[in-house]
Amino acid sequence: MEERRGDGGAGGPDRPLDPREWEESRGGRPGAGAGPRMTAEPERGAEDHEYHWHTGAKREHGAEDAVEFIDVVKAFGRNRVLNGLNLGLPDGQISMILGPSGTGKSVCIKHMVGLLYPDEGDVLVHGQSVPAMADDELFEMRKKFGVLFQDGALFGSMNVFDNVAFPLRQHTDKGEDEIREIVMRRLTEVGLAAAAEKMPNELSGGMRKRAGFARALVLDPGIVLFDEPDSGLDPVRTALLCELIQEVHEENGGAYCVITHDIMSARRVADYIAILWKGRIVESGPARDLFNSDNQFVRQFLSGEAQGPLGME
Repeated sequence: MEERRGDGGAGGPDRPLDPREWEESRGGRPGAGAGPRMTAEPERGAEDHEYHWHTGAKREHGAEDAVEFIDVVKAFGRNRVLNGLNLGLPDGQISMILGPSGTGKSVCIKHMVGLLYPDEGDVLVHGQSVPAMADDELFEMRKKFGVLFQDGALFGSMNVFDNVAFPLRQHTDKGEDEIREIVMRRLTEVGLAAAAEKMPNELSGGMRKRAGFARALVLDPGIVLFDEPDSGLDPVRTALLCELIQEVHEENGGAYCVITHDIMSARRVADYIAILWKGRIVESGPARDLFNSDNQFVRQFLSGEAQGPLGME
């Protein structure tokens, strides 16, 4: 299957999504259509030791899966980033995909929204196969998503109000009065109502993240994705952002998925945790279960210890 809008080049496969790329892709895509679901058959032998700690344990979370990865394989040249990935993200909960840097966490986001296609396997959103969608189906499916990029990714030529209004103007026929009401409600929700007329270069890093969060919410998405939202923030602002994510989720519901390697963020907000390493899930389940796991890799990663299966390689 073809790769979607991104080549894993200079930015690497974990390059954050670009908002212009995201908005452009909502209008259609080349090479529409995909074959039937394929099931990966991971190689045996030498990799058995490599995946020694991958129990694949998937503990019950008590909800339907909003997004599901089934035996997903994705390679960039000789670099196999996802290698038989099986993962379900529960609806109505805050999920966190955790793992060492460069292990493919952001590649997962790109598969969810159809910016990348799996080489093998399938990705389902609310039970529908993303690779099998035609252009118009993919366009509608993407409206279910809101995305908060690593740095907020605001358009530098627009003020905060226009940045947040951008998806409404692009993808709805709402009038300006209704747009203003929605935008100001979302800006108030993230504590930025007073900054509506400011330009992005007048905002602190934390304010840019919050503005990006407001923009991710304006289409009332059922699924909100956060690509390392704590990147570049100090511990206090990270804690405040985590608190905001919890508060907004309690108000709006839906499936939230946070991509991060920050363990304190996971302790603060995660309902459900999946540990990704070497392109597969080591273990996944409710946060309380993962923090009490007997798996040595999971225990090492979630406690930040130097001793254990995870080294400097």
